[in-house]
Amino acid sequence: MEISRIRALRGPNLWSRNTSIEAIVTCPVERCGLDHVPGFEPRLRARFPEVGALRHAGQDEPVSLAGVLGFAALALQAQAGCPVSFCRIAGTPEPGVHQVVVQYSEEAVGRRALALALQLVQAAIADEPFDAAAAVLELRELDESERLGPSTGCIVDAAVARGIPFRRLTTGSLVQFGWGVRQRRIQAAEIDSTSAVSEAIAQDKDLTKKLLHAAGVPVPLGKPVRNAEEGWTVACEIGLPVVVKPQDGNQGKGVTVNLVDREHMDIAFKAAAEYGDVIVERFLPGYDFRLLVVGNKLVAASRRDPPQVIGDGVHTVRELVEEVNRDPRRGDGHATALTRIKFDDIAVLRLSTQGLVPESVPDKGRRVILRNNANLSTGGTATDVTDDVHPEVSARAIAAAQMVGLHICGVDVVCETVLRPLEEQSGGIVEVNAAPGLRMHLSPSYGKPRAVGEAVIAEMFASGDDGRIPVVAVTGTNGKTTTTRLITHILASDGLAVGMTNTDGVYVDGRQTDSGDCSGPKSARNVLMHPEVEAAVFEVARGGVLREGLGFDRCQVAVVTNIGAGDHLGLNYITTVEDLAVLKRVIVQNVAPQGYAVLNAADPIVAGMAANCPGQVIYFAADRGHPVMSKHRAQGHRTVYIDGDVLVAHENSWRESIPLRDIPITRGGAIGFQVENVMASVAAAWALGTSWDVIRSGLASFSSDAATVPGRFNLMDYRGATVIADYGHNPDAMRALTQAVEALPGKRRSVVISGAGDRRDEDIREQTEILGAVFDDVLLYQDAAQRGRADGEVMALLREGLRGASRTRHVEEIRGEFVAIDTALERLQPGDLCLVLVDQVDEALAHLASRIAEAGKQAA
Repeated sequence: MEISRIRALRGPNLWSRNTSIEAIVTCPVERCGLDHVPGFEPRLRARFPEVGALRHAGQDEPVSLAGVLGFAALALQAQAGCPVSFCRIAGTPEPGVHQVVVQYSEEAVGRRALALALQLVQAAIADEPFDAAAAVLELRELDESERLGPSTGCIVDAAVARGIPFRRLTTGSLVQFGWGVRQRRIQAAEIDSTSAVSEAIAQDKDLTKKLLHAAGVPVPLGKPVRNAEEGWTVACEIGLPVVVKPQDGNQGKGVTVNLVDREHMDIAFKAAAEYGDVIVERFLPGYDFRLLVVGNKLVAASRRDPPQVIGDGVHTVRELVEEVNRDPRRGDGHATALTRIKFDDIAVLRLSTQGLVPESVPDKGRRVILRNNANLSTGGTATDVTDDVHPEVSARAIAAAQMVGLHICGVDVVCETVLRPLEEQSGGIVEVNAAPGLRMHLSPSYGKPRAVGEAVIAEMFASGDDGRIPVVAVTGTNGKTTTTRLITHILASDGLAVGMTNTDGVYVDGRQTDSGDCSGPKSARNVLMHPEVEAAVFEVARGGVLREGLGFDRCQVAVVTNIGAGDHLGLNYITTVEDLAVLKRVIVQNVAPQGYAVLNAADPIVAGMAANCPGQVIYFAADRGHPVMSKHRAQGHRTVYIDGDVLVAHENSWRESIPLRDIPITRGGAIGFQVENVMASVAAAWALGTSWDVIRSGLASFSSDAATVPGRFNLMDYRGATVIADYGHNPDAMRALTQAVEALPGKRRSVVISGAGDRRDEDIREQTEILGAVFDDVLLYQDAAQRGRADGEVMALLREGLRGASRTRHVEEIRGEFVAIDTALERLQPGDLCLVLVDQVDEALAHLASRIAEAGKQAA
């Protein structure tokens, strides 16, 4: 068995909405099925019993060995605690070759699970050992290291529950919520509106206490010290017992509490000094409480108890700790509800204050404290007390957070009880913490979990705000780029800063930020990350969806211009028009429930995509009487069509009309494919609620020149002849172009064409078969990239297509695109028409522009 290609589908894709690993798996035809390998299934189950049923749902036939690989990769992840359930095995036209698709929650874990599944299958085939327990443990540890921690994770979960999109910006805890101008960001439990100044204040514990004292919040006395001797002097001044801790610390690191003698001061100072400057402050008696303030509300509170064990009169302290650490809820990091108790110098010191050492056997029932501070990160426990907090205690915590300037604040309070005001019991606030850990509130050791993630999201996004900007996705065989640009132009006419991606580049508010073919998901994600973008229009090409899925989870509008006879068939196992349609309709399947799919009613395959749309449908077609259009209109739904020389938008009894003469790109309706592009664009703008005055203005000011839509039916004048530059590259495009050419005047017509080598032979031939009926002269040139073809092979196929041409009388083969263009231009006479099918769009258009400019100078 061999895996020849692995892809990570990071967005909605051909197979599902799940993030998935897709692999091309090849196995010998004679050994593809389970029955072809005697004893395989029993050996597999002996090594990994949790592999589950090796049959597709509802089918009795067992899966292939490639299917076993997929199911094993899924089961390994599930056993490691990953929330995955989707697996799909698809055959290909190539014997013994399968596409295996397995869901993942963390990409690294999914990739590793596939590799381990391959080892498992190969071990079962060869009857060799495989340690499934070790494999599951490896995946579990990898998952814990890759996935978001509990604090960030609960905020992300809350955002997902509200339909707010998110994107993890780093491998750490920096996360973006929402898109474009409506985005917000968090770093763990800290939001983007919290200033660095506020965070710095919170880290300086001495400054924090001064500010809180000024605000009337009770705090313990104390001051910074430079050494242990000074620390003891300060301790004696403010009164014993005291607390020794880092001035800039977190998670209870280096903290020693309830210190009462000079010897222990040396040890405590050394422990605190490892983390920076040291502060000594008065020890407040009572329990350690953490109050979580979000915005101007107290949302959770916990009593934190230090790590401890209960003696049984039999086991040593060390043995009791080992027993406690066996609790499956305890781990070494923050991924588990509790942390393992550690034996270090501070723990030994705390034991000594109780007259114990690690090998002591405490009496039955005796409580043995292993640490003075009660942080969960040191092995402590948490008990939820949110419902017990006195309003005055809550008010002091909120005042502390606001004095420092923290939007999310962990306020540490020491007092006997939170049921009474702090002033009544000599309690006080000992610290405020930026980016506080939320684990104790999510999974308290005792008591009720609190919805702290929801509180954080509510602080960032108002009720009903999902952080989204309008997103329009455009796909199809032809017309995608022009439609994308026209929709963008209309939205920009409404004053919006629009982010656009297409096969020419990335544009933000009219400025190009990237070049090349940018019709894939990476470019889309970059646009959605841009903080100025108010709306986005994406051309969605087949390649990007196959490679990585969509760059967004859903769109407001999905436009499918046409499918026709298709394009690029035979590549990546997309062999039929039906296969292509399944791929193209991915954007339709991911329309928002309140959104629209804009579909070409005249294309049966496109019209059929309506059944896959979660939202509503707007059909467009030039023929208002088309059965699909008539039925949809009769049902009161939206349609866009042509009535004589007028474009009409129709819903129920309401109509809006725009004369085609007011839409320059259509040349008064003479250019049929541009009329279709306009109908699709108008429908998309309508779906977004754009005003009709803006739509009219946008259509009137849009022109199909080389600057606006490069390589898309750009008309130019050369010495009285008409020159058209276009990037048409498939039979459907040729039909549309020839119809447009026949609507334009031209005494003698010539065409300059090459062919892309990655098309099928029949598609290359058909292009010149179509052109041969309309053009007098055909100039064939060698494409810059043969794309796997032998030299001259494409030229031969193009010439074959011209056999028996009804109009073409002159065929010429030329080396080089620019040489072919120059040859055609030199032969033009006033009144002639020349169609140049460009390959290198930008370079060819620049060359044409220079030749036209030269001709203008000569004429002058």
